[in-house]
Amino acid sequence: MQSAVKRLIFAGGAAVLAQGAWAALQTTPFIAVHSAPLYAGLSAMPYANPAAPKGGYLSTSGNGTFDNLNSMNGKGSAADGVNYLFDSLMSSSLDEPGVMYPLLAEKATFDPKKTAYVIFHLNPKAKFSDGSPLTAADVKYSFDAFQSKSNPGLQMYLADLAKTEVLSRHQVKMSFKSDSNAEMPLILAQMPIYSKKDWSSKDFSRVTLQPILGSGPYLIDRIDAGRSVSYKRNPDYWGKDLPVNKGRYNFDRLKYVYYRSLDIAFEGFKSGQYTLHEELTARKWVTEYHFPAVKAGMVVKYRFQHYNPIATQSYVFNTRRAPFQDIRLRQALTYAYDFEWQNKALFYGQYRRLQSFFSNSELEAKGLPSAAELAVLKPQLAKLDPVQRAGVLKDWKYSVSDGSGFNRSNLLIARQLLLNAGYKFKDGRLLDKSGKPIEIEFLIHQDGLQRTLMPFVRNLKRLGIQVHIRQVDVPQYIERMRTKDFDMTTDAMPQSLSPGTEQAQFWGSASADQPGNYNYAGIKNPAIDAVVQQLIRAPDRASLVTRTRALDRLLRAGYYQIPTYGKGENWLAYWNMYRQPAVKPKLSTGIDYWWSDAAQAQKVAHYLRKQ
Repeated sequence: MQSAVKRLIFAGGAAVLAQGAWAALQTTPFIAVHSAPLYAGLSAMPYANPAAPKGGYLSTSGNGTFDNLNSMNGKGSAADGVNYLFDSLMSSSLDEPGVMYPLLAEKATFDPKKTAYVIFHLNPKAKFSDGSPLTAADVKYSFDAFQSKSNPGLQMYLADLAKTEVLSRHQVKMSFKSDSNAEMPLILAQMPIYSKKDWSSKDFSRVTLQPILGSGPYLIDRIDAGRSVSYKRNPDYWGKDLPVNKGRYNFDRLKYVYYRSLDIAFEGFKSGQYTLHEELTARKWVTEYHFPAVKAGMVVKYRFQHYNPIATQSYVFNTRRAPFQDIRLRQALTYAYDFEWQNKALFYGQYRRLQSFFSNSELEAKGLPSAAELAVLKPQLAKLDPVQRAGVLKDWKYSVSDGSGFNRSNLLIARQLLLNAGYKFKDGRLLDKSGKPIEIEFLIHQDGLQRTLMPFVRNLKRLGIQVHIRQVDVPQYIERMRTKDFDMTTDAMPQSLSPGTEQAQFWGSASADQPGNYNYAGIKNPAIDAVVQQLIRAPDRASLVTRTRALDRLLRAGYYQIPTYGKGENWLAYWNMYRQPAVKPKLSTGIDYWWSDAAQAQKVAHYLRKQ
């Protein structure tokens, strides 16, 4: 393995350094964790069209509202698209998990086996949009601010960063608290870099709609507070000729138009108020794309098949609260979810039941645990509740119904599980051991979600459980989620093909009581904590996959959430004036590499004027 890595580095023209008998310190024009980069040395990415014309615009919708351009302080509601204002140290490959190529940093020095620190070597040409140079001092300022003034979730994400040091104008060293977190260079390389000078007289922790100085490909064009935000392409963008950017960022303008509901947003799309729409509802995807613009060829539908884990859409139990501290109750309620009927009656057969927190990927645990998985799990079994212990070791499958809508057999199983756990039924109500009726408040903010929730609610009612659906506006929902003020709610948790430190935020004990963090279920399980730490410190891809599968088994068997449904593709519709490169990336829709067809844009504009 070591010799292969060295051959790859020399082939790329990078220097390999040695430090001590054990060290394999290397300086490379990429960062690759657990894999070898495919595109080092290429002049452009294979999923780009370097000759793509510049011009035109792309607009899409935002949900709710926004009040903050500083997405890194965790305050308020960050505006969509602010990522285009900033560059990161390196740019992720859209084809390769765990691989990044030069952006602000033209190379990095680190030891992938014992990652005690990383040195980023900045491109001397890097500059902010006002023409001022971007230096190591700006990198240090940014990470010092993220570690001390950002939201708790981000601070936890960067918890292994011990200190950031300026070595020279174009070199910055970032030292870690451990030497076994191989993912840290990747984590650091993806963060936006802010200007130290720009923030010298501003409070980083405050909500702001004042433009923020960045080094990215776009600038703020216009802000209509809470309604829309527009960006314009920076013609003097310093990084436009880098290999990762050739054929990228082709639109002169980007615009995000905000709507209070998804239904209203869709009507806005149909009338041309914005030009690219991602459909999230199967019913609409199947039944509502027959409007005149589609029939005229002015709007096209596009399915993009990806190779990422499907975002885990689920019903979340708040285990901080009664009655959800009881795993046996959570287990029983899982049987009340009837996917087969819901997919047939409501979703037109477009979805699949999620059996994993890493569905659609090699990270998903399937069948019985392998010998390698058992080696990870066995030391943790004594820490588990008997229900969870039994679930970890079995060939996992969530309950399947007959699709009739009655779900009788599964509800009978749920009822027996509740009786076995000491619950009682009286006058059609489920009572806990003290005789108190079980009632649940289900927190949502989305219009139209009640339609998909009601079958589950009806099944809970058949089990004697009263459910109150509580719909609130987006700001109140965000605050209640931040403070974990709910009984049950829905969630859609994205996952990566290279899971790492973020797993501690999703499932770790330390994040359970931190406001603003992502452990919504309130999981505090020492076995999960231990496996997450093993996952973070996986020495190679095979170990990472094995440890992630072990984590998957622990999460499923803990009944912290009810994974519901998903799809391994994106459903997009757009006004027919965009073109894509011939080669599509595997891990992203690659919209940053699309471009506007001027002739088609004129046809669309003419069509809309006639409406």
